[in-house]
Amino acid sequence: MVKIPVWNVLVFIFFANIAIAQRGWEAGGGIGLTYYFGDLNTQFRFDKPGPQVNLAARFNFNERLSWKFAVSYGYIYAADSTSPNAFERARNLSFRSHLGELSGQFEFNFLPYNHLNRYDNWTPYMFLGFSTFYFNPQAKLDGDYISLRSLGTEGQFKGEEYYTIQPSLVYGAGVKADFNEYWSINIEISLRRLFTDYLDDVSKEYPDKEDLLGLRGPTALLLSNRALPENSLRYRFGEPGRQRGNSKDNDSFNFVSVSALYYFGSVKCPKM
Repeated sequence: MVKIPVWNVLVFIFFANIAIAQRGWEAGGGIGLTYYFGDLNTQFRFDKPGPQVNLAARFNFNERLSWKFAVSYGYIYAADSTSPNAFERARNLSFRSHLGELSGQFEFNFLPYNHLNRYDNWTPYMFLGFSTFYFNPQAKLDGDYISLRSLGTEGQFKGEEYYTIQPSLVYGAGVKADFNEYWSINIEISLRRLFTDYLDDVSKEYPDKEDLLGLRGPTALLLSNRALPENSLRYRFGEPGRQRGNSKDNDSFNFVSVSALYYFGSVKCPKM
Protein backbone atom coordinates (compact mmCIF):
# COMPACT_ATOMS: atom_id res chain seq x y z
CA MET A 1 0.00 0.00 0.00
CA VAL A 2 1.39 3.38 -1.02
CA LYS A 3 1.75 5.80 1.90
CA ILE A 4 0.92 9.43 1.21
CA PRO A 5 2.59 11.93 3.54
CA VAL A 6 0.14 13.77 5.78
CA TRP A 7 1.68 17.13 4.77
CA ASN A 8 0.86 16.48 1.10
CA VAL A 9 -2.75 15.67 1.99
CA LEU A 10 -3.14 18.87 4.02
CA VAL A 11 -1.66 21.01 1.23
CA PHE A 12 -3.99 19.38 -1.32
CA ILE A 13 -7.05 19.97 0.86
CA PHE A 14 -6.08 23.60 1.47
CA PHE A 15 -5.66 24.49 -2.20
CA ALA A 16 -8.68 22.42 -3.23
CA ASN A 17 -10.85 24.39 -0.81
CA ILE A 18 -9.50 27.66 -2.15
CA ALA A 19 -10.18 26.58 -5.72
CA ILE A 20 -13.76 25.64 -4.87
CA ALA A 21 -14.51 28.68 -2.73
CA GLN A 22 -12.79 31.50 -4.56
CA ARG A 23 -15.12 34.13 -5.95
CA GLY A 24 -12.89 36.08 -8.32
CA TRP A 25 -11.56 39.58 -8.82
CA GLU A 26 -12.88 43.05 -8.18
CA ALA A 27 -11.28 46.32 -9.30
CA GLY A 28 -12.11 49.98 -9.04
CA GLY A 29 -11.23 53.23 -7.34
CA GLY A 30 -12.36 55.78 -4.83
CA ILE A 31 -11.94 59.14 -3.17
CA GLY A 32 -11.69 60.27 0.41
CA LEU A 33 -9.86 62.32 3.01
CA THR A 34 -6.35 62.18 4.47
CA TYR A 35 -5.74 63.02 8.14
CA TYR A 36 -2.34 63.85 9.63
CA PHE A 37 -1.36 63.49 13.30
CA GLY A 38 2.05 64.51 14.58
CA ASP A 39 4.17 67.28 16.06
CA LEU A 40 2.10 69.95 14.29
CA ASN A 41 -1.20 68.36 15.29
CA THR A 42 -0.77 67.07 18.82
CA GLN A 43 -4.42 67.79 19.68
CA PHE A 44 -5.70 65.19 17.18
CA ARG A 45 -7.77 67.77 15.34
CA PHE A 46 -9.85 66.56 12.38
CA ASP A 47 -10.71 69.97 10.95
CA LYS A 48 -8.04 70.17 8.23
CA PRO A 49 -8.07 66.99 6.12
CA GLY A 50 -6.46 66.72 2.73
CA PRO A 51 -7.80 64.90 -0.34
CA GLN A 52 -7.24 61.22 -1.11
CA VAL A 53 -7.72 59.12 -4.26
CA ASN A 54 -7.06 55.44 -4.82
CA LEU A 55 -7.13 52.56 -7.29
CA ALA A 56 -7.67 49.07 -5.89
CA ALA A 57 -7.94 45.41 -6.86
CA ARG A 58 -9.36 42.73 -4.57
CA PHE A 59 -9.24 38.95 -4.85
CA ASN A 60 -11.90 37.06 -2.90
CA PHE A 61 -10.63 33.71 -1.67
CA ASN A 62 -13.99 32.81 -0.18
CA GLU A 63 -16.98 34.47 1.45
CA ARG A 64 -14.93 35.48 4.50
CA LEU A 65 -11.38 36.20 3.35
CA SER A 66 -9.92 38.44 0.64
CA TRP A 67 -6.73 40.26 -0.29
CA LYS A 68 -6.70 43.85 -1.56
CA PHE A 69 -3.92 45.77 -3.29
CA ALA A 70 -4.18 49.55 -3.58
CA VAL A 71 -2.31 52.51 -5.03
CA SER A 72 -3.17 55.72 -3.18
CA TYR A 73 -2.40 59.43 -3.24
CA GLY A 74 -2.90 61.70 -0.26
CA TYR A 75 -2.11 65.26 0.77
CA ILE A 76 -1.41 66.48 4.31
CA TYR A 77 -0.64 69.88 5.80
CA ALA A 78 -0.57 71.62 9.15
CA ALA A 79 0.43 74.94 10.68
CA ASP A 80 1.23 75.92 14.25
CA SER A 81 -0.59 79.20 13.68
CA THR A 82 -3.94 77.39 13.93
CA SER A 83 -3.08 75.34 17.03
CA PRO A 84 -4.98 75.85 20.32
CA ASN A 85 -1.68 75.23 22.14
CA ALA A 86 0.21 78.44 23.03
CA PHE A 87 3.65 76.83 22.74
CA GLU A 88 2.89 75.53 19.25
CA ARG A 89 1.46 78.85 18.06
CA ALA A 90 4.62 80.60 19.24
CA ARG A 91 6.82 77.97 17.53
CA ASN A 92 5.15 78.91 14.22
CA LEU A 93 6.24 75.95 12.09
CA SER A 94 4.25 74.66 9.12
CA PHE A 95 4.50 72.06 6.38
CA ARG A 96 2.76 70.27 3.56
CA SER A 97 3.46 66.93 1.89
CA HIS A 98 2.19 64.87 -1.00
CA LEU A 99 1.89 61.16 -0.20
CA GLY A 100 2.15 58.19 -2.56
CA GLU A 101 1.46 54.70 -1.24
CA LEU A 102 1.42 51.06 -2.34
CA SER A 103 -0.46 48.84 0.11
CA GLY A 104 -1.69 45.29 0.55
CA GLN A 105 -4.12 44.01 3.16
CA PHE A 106 -5.94 40.86 4.22
CA GLU A 107 -9.64 41.46 4.82
CA PHE A 108 -11.91 39.39 7.05
CA ASN A 109 -15.68 39.65 6.56
CA PHE A 110 -17.80 39.37 9.69
CA LEU A 111 -20.74 38.12 7.62
CA PRO A 112 -20.80 35.76 4.62
CA TYR A 113 -20.30 37.92 1.53
CA ASN A 114 -21.27 36.65 -1.91
CA HIS A 115 -21.82 38.63 -5.07
CA LEU A 116 -25.02 37.79 -6.97
CA ASN A 117 -26.65 36.71 -3.69
CA ARG A 118 -29.38 39.02 -2.47
CA TYR A 119 -29.10 37.73 1.10
CA ASP A 120 -25.31 37.84 1.56
CA ASN A 121 -24.64 41.10 -0.27
CA TRP A 122 -23.16 43.23 2.52
CA THR A 123 -20.84 42.89 5.49
CA PRO A 124 -18.69 44.85 7.93
CA TYR A 125 -15.04 43.84 7.73
CA MET A 126 -11.68 44.41 9.35
CA PHE A 127 -8.25 44.30 7.75
CA LEU A 128 -4.53 44.14 8.45
CA GLY A 129 -1.64 44.67 6.06
CA PHE A 130 1.40 46.73 5.19
CA SER A 131 2.43 49.52 2.86
CA THR A 132 5.34 51.42 1.41
CA PHE A 133 4.83 55.16 1.09
CA TYR A 134 6.65 58.27 -0.14
CA PHE A 135 6.54 61.69 1.51
CA ASN A 136 8.40 64.98 1.09
CA PRO A 137 7.68 67.70 3.69
CA GLN A 138 7.86 71.27 2.38
CA ALA A 139 7.48 74.72 3.92
CA LYS A 140 6.55 78.00 2.28
CA LEU A 141 9.15 80.77 2.15
CA ASP A 142 8.68 84.00 0.18
CA GLY A 143 5.88 82.46 -1.86
CA ASP A 144 7.75 79.29 -2.80
CA TYR A 145 7.58 75.81 -1.29
CA ILE A 146 10.98 74.51 -0.18
CA SER A 147 11.71 70.82 0.45
CA LEU A 148 12.91 70.48 4.03
CA ARG A 149 14.71 67.13 4.12
CA SER A 150 17.76 68.34 2.21
CA LEU A 151 18.12 71.33 4.57
CA GLY A 152 18.74 69.27 7.71
CA THR A 153 16.63 71.62 9.83
CA GLU A 154 17.45 69.70 13.02
CA GLY A 155 21.16 69.50 12.33
CA GLN A 156 21.32 66.27 10.33
CA PHE A 157 24.62 65.87 8.53
CA LYS A 158 24.61 65.36 4.77
CA GLY A 159 23.96 61.72 4.05
CA GLU A 160 22.23 61.21 7.42
CA GLU A 161 18.85 62.70 6.53
CA TYR A 162 15.67 60.71 7.16
CA TYR A 163 14.40 58.45 4.37
CA THR A 164 11.40 59.70 2.40
CA ILE A 165 10.37 56.16 1.43
CA GLN A 166 9.14 54.29 4.50
CA PRO A 167 7.22 51.14 5.48
CA SER A 168 4.10 51.13 7.62
CA LEU A 169 1.53 48.79 9.11
CA VAL A 170 -2.01 49.24 7.80
CA TYR A 171 -5.13 48.30 9.75
CA GLY A 172 -8.73 49.35 10.07
CA ALA A 173 -12.34 48.50 9.35
CA GLY A 174 -15.07 49.16 6.85
CA VAL A 175 -18.36 48.15 5.30
CA LYS A 176 -18.85 46.69 1.82
CA ALA A 177 -22.23 46.32 0.10
CA ASP A 178 -23.49 45.46 -3.39
CA PHE A 179 -25.78 47.94 -5.10
CA ASN A 180 -26.31 45.75 -8.16
CA GLU A 181 -25.04 42.44 -9.52
CA TYR A 182 -21.53 43.66 -10.35
CA TRP A 183 -20.80 46.88 -8.45
CA SER A 184 -20.13 47.27 -4.74
CA ILE A 185 -19.58 50.27 -2.49
CA ASN A 186 -16.83 50.17 0.15
CA ILE A 187 -16.60 52.65 3.04
CA GLU A 188 -13.31 52.29 4.90
CA ILE A 189 -11.28 53.82 7.72
CA SER A 190 -7.62 52.93 7.18
CA LEU A 191 -5.10 53.65 9.95
CA ARG A 192 -1.31 53.50 9.84
CA ARG A 193 1.48 52.71 12.27
CA LEU A 194 4.55 54.58 10.98
CA PHE A 195 8.19 54.09 11.87
CA THR A 196 9.25 57.70 11.29
CA ASP A 197 8.71 60.94 13.20
CA TYR A 198 9.68 63.15 10.26
CA LEU A 199 6.47 63.19 8.26
CA ASP A 200 6.34 66.90 9.17
CA ASP A 201 10.15 67.44 9.39
CA VAL A 202 9.79 68.04 13.14
CA SER A 203 11.01 65.55 15.74
CA LYS A 204 13.77 66.50 18.19
CA GLU A 205 15.73 69.63 19.15
CA TYR A 206 17.00 72.82 17.58
CA PRO A 207 20.55 72.53 16.19
CA ASP A 208 23.45 74.90 16.73
CA LYS A 209 22.78 77.98 14.58
CA GLU A 210 26.37 78.49 13.43
CA ASP A 211 26.77 74.83 12.54
CA LEU A 212 23.51 74.80 10.59
CA LEU A 213 24.38 78.02 8.77
CA GLY A 214 27.80 76.71 7.79
CA LEU A 215 26.58 73.26 6.80
CA ARG A 216 23.29 74.04 5.06
CA GLY A 217 23.10 77.79 4.48
CA PRO A 218 20.76 80.68 5.41
CA THR A 219 17.57 79.08 4.04
CA ALA A 220 17.98 76.12 6.38
CA LEU A 221 18.48 78.49 9.31
CA LEU A 222 15.32 80.44 8.46
CA LEU A 223 13.17 77.31 8.13
CA SER A 224 14.55 75.64 11.24
CA ASN A 225 13.17 78.38 13.51
CA ARG A 226 10.12 80.32 12.26
CA ALA A 227 9.24 81.88 15.62
CA LEU A 228 8.99 85.65 15.96
CA PRO A 229 11.93 87.24 17.85
CA GLU A 230 9.86 87.96 20.96
CA ASN A 231 8.62 84.36 21.10
CA SER A 232 12.12 83.01 20.56
CA LEU A 233 13.23 84.93 23.63
CA ARG A 234 10.26 83.85 25.72
CA TYR A 235 10.35 80.13 24.85
CA ARG A 236 14.06 80.02 23.93
CA PHE A 237 13.26 78.73 20.45
CA GLY A 238 16.33 78.21 18.30
CA GLU A 239 18.71 77.54 21.17
CA PRO A 240 20.80 74.37 20.67
CA GLY A 241 19.20 71.38 22.38
CA ARG A 242 15.87 73.12 23.09
CA GLN A 243 12.70 71.23 22.25
CA ARG A 244 11.50 71.53 18.66
CA GLY A 245 9.34 68.39 18.51
CA ASN A 246 8.53 65.21 20.42
CA SER A 247 10.51 62.19 19.26
CA LYS A 248 8.76 59.84 21.71
CA ASP A 249 5.72 59.52 19.43
CA ASN A 250 5.95 58.84 15.70
CA ASP A 251 3.78 60.71 13.23
CA SER A 252 0.83 59.16 11.43
CA PHE A 253 -1.57 59.63 8.54
CA ASN A 254 -4.91 57.93 7.97
CA PHE A 255 -7.38 57.55 5.11
CA VAL A 256 -11.17 57.68 5.18
CA SER A 257 -12.46 56.65 1.77
CA VAL A 258 -15.45 55.62 -0.30
CA SER A 259 -14.75 53.41 -3.31
CA ALA A 260 -16.65 51.52 -5.99
CA LEU A 261 -15.41 48.11 -7.16
CA TYR A 262 -16.54 46.10 -10.19
CA TYR A 263 -16.91 42.33 -9.81
CA PHE A 264 -15.57 40.22 -12.69
CA GLY A 265 -17.33 36.97 -11.82
CA SER A 266 -16.65 33.85 -9.81
CA VAL A 267 -13.74 31.56 -10.59
CA LYS A 268 -15.07 28.12 -11.37
CA CYS A 269 -13.57 25.00 -9.91
CA PRO A 270 -11.50 23.16 -12.55
CA LYS A 271 -12.81 19.78 -13.65
CA MET A 272 -11.19 16.80 -11.97
